[in-house]
Amino acid sequence: MLKSKVGYSINPDDLVMGMETAKRATKDLSNIKLNFLFLSCKSDTKRVIKGIQEVSNAPLIGCTSSGGIIVPDGYVTSEHGFAGMLSLDDLNLSVGVACHEAGKDARAIGRKVAIAAVQNAKTTRAPAYFYMVASPKEEEDYLMGIQDVIGRVPMFGGSAADDNLNEEWKIICNEKVMSDGVAVAFFYTDNEIVTKYCGKYKETNNVGLITEVKDKRILVSIDEVSALKKYAHWINTNPALLKNNNLLMASVKKPLGIKDPLGNLTVIRHPMYGNDMGTRTTSDDTITLGNNVVESTAIIQLEATDDELISAPLETLKELKREMYVEPSAYILIHDGARRMCIGENIEVITKQIVKESRGIPFIMPFTFGEYGYDEHSSNICGGLMLSFTAFGKK
Repeated sequence: MLKSKVGYSINPDDLVMGMETAKRATKDLSNIKLNFLFLSCKSDTKRVIKGIQEVSNAPLIGCTSSGGIIVPDGYVTSEHGFAGMLSLDDLNLSVGVACHEAGKDARAIGRKVAIAAVQNAKTTRAPAYFYMVASPKEEEDYLMGIQDVIGRVPMFGGSAADDNLNEEWKIICNEKVMSDGVAVAFFYTDNEIVTKYCGKYKETNNVGLITEVKDKRILVSIDEVSALKKYAHWINTNPALLKNNNLLMASVKKPLGIKDPLGNLTVIRHPMYGNDMGTRTTSDDTITLGNNVVESTAIIQLEATDDELISAPLETLKELKREMYVEPSAYILIHDGARRMCIGENIEVITKQIVKESRGIPFIMPFTFGEYGYDEHSSNICGGLMLSFTAFGKK
């Protein structure tokens, strides 16, 4: 039977922060198989890990979280950093953890990580489920490489984040700390694991055909019109107001999306940066997206109000619980970091709702810069501005 516990700390001494976090997360647990760690980019990650490993030698995986985390005691943040950890305890659970720094061939790296995770689990079989964390860069390629080895095993996860998009994010895998790369945890278990992956945005009537893409993530044109001009027209604004980083937050409530082939899932493509090279070429007025797109597919403008962004986590948790056949024992509730920034002080409203709805089940909610998952019969996919909520069943 799976048990779990959450610990956290805002102690200004990073070593002590790690120790306090681990002591609270591991108290009364005797067969810990994995520790999920989410902490501030302001913290000294290696010292926090050192503190944790003085208390628990179980495999460790996670990343930095944007701004704070939510745990059963509330929203945790501080000006000098924070750490939170969820520990999974189950005699019959096996976990294989592995990681690799970024390199020239992300798909090949994904294969290496998958092989290492299987070996570290001391088996030759594909896992029942897996978690992935990566830097916000080549998530799709890492995922393809992993699936080259284990097939389409269901997954969840999210990309490492920081507070202000300054690339101060970190990936954690045991004692290893990386700013650019990928890490996975493979789960071998008969226990139920369920993920609810969604964005909770409404589709508008603004739909177009992607007619040019550069380097997978630069949307050059929609319906043969410069992408930034087309998007600005859709949301009724001037393209000049969306140049450079101005696009990032302006698009949180009005992002773009693509449908999976079966239409069950609309995956969000977050417009991150409005490009203007200052010349009359196809590089003018393009959009850098947070994830990959391909030509000759439809892209949709989505929208959500402030109230809808605030209510989405509670709705998603309720839907996740309804999909469970057994009682949950732990939740990993991955929430997008840019949505958190847009929500602002209303994060306290979400906190109260999630704490109440979790009804005493240990959980941790980090804020990431990309989210991964699936829905019904869709394939595993990476998106942004999304929620990837996962429940671990007691049995």
